[in-house]
Amino acid sequence: MLSKRIIVCLDVKDGKTTKGIKFKDNVEVGDPVEMAEKYYQEGADEIVFYDITASAEHRGIMIDVVRRTAERIFIPFSVGGGIKSVEDMRQVLLAGAEKVSVNTAAVLNPKLIYEGAKAFGSQCIVLGMDVKKVEPSSKIPSGYEVWIKGGRQPMGIDAVWWAKEAENLGAGEICLNSIDADGTKEGYELTITRMIAEAVNIPVIASGGAGHPEHLYQVLTEGKADAALIASMVHYGMYTVKEIKDYLAKKGVKVRTKW
Repeated sequence: MLSKRIIVCLDVKDGKTTKGIKFKDNVEVGDPVEMAEKYYQEGADEIVFYDITASAEHRGIMIDVVRRTAERIFIPFSVGGGIKSVEDMRQVLLAGAEKVSVNTAAVLNPKLIYEGAKAFGSQCIVLGMDVKKVEPSSKIPSGYEVWIKGGRQPMGIDAVWWAKEAENLGAGEICLNSIDADGTKEGYELTITRMIAEAVNIPVIASGGAGHPEHLYQVLTEGKADAALIASMVHYGMYTVKEIKDYLAKKGVKVRTKW
């Protein structure tokens, strides 16, 4: 069995790491470069860096921050926010990231996934998905709808259909974020995580809602996720990455414990 990954998410706005609840009321929590290095030293398996306002404000990625972060951490590192073209992807990868995450731009132009995978390989392309629970309908049979622009715009697209479509286009991984659970610290959205994990053959990263190590255990077992993304529970000092991994290991979840 492959080890389950613990991924720390750094949402960055105006050069500072921020954290909000359900994509709103963001507050500054620190310097992204210093925080990335701290989590790397604690044993995080990967770091995800999101420029959370890039898509909404049509800004490009802050390549300088990406480069400085990549110089100080030596684990896989993905970057998202404002990536709208293969050239944007190239700049981020050349700055030191292993992967790029596309979300809004991929929904608006699905061919971007195919073009990115063709240029750099599927292993470099992560599809970020922001989803919200809705009433099931013929258009959205799963009952989970895709939203874009940082959770500001509903698209009338079914989340499970979009995950499968992205895999067909060449995405190598899916980072599934529940807008309903985001920042609540009440647990991941297990239903849609499991639905998508069972529908695709690529790794699924669960995101949104972690507040206790038990939540990671639930989503990595019952939710069938391959990795769990965390932010609030480490940013606010409630737990260290090592404490979370020790908890999971004691519960029988295989995690990387030596680095």
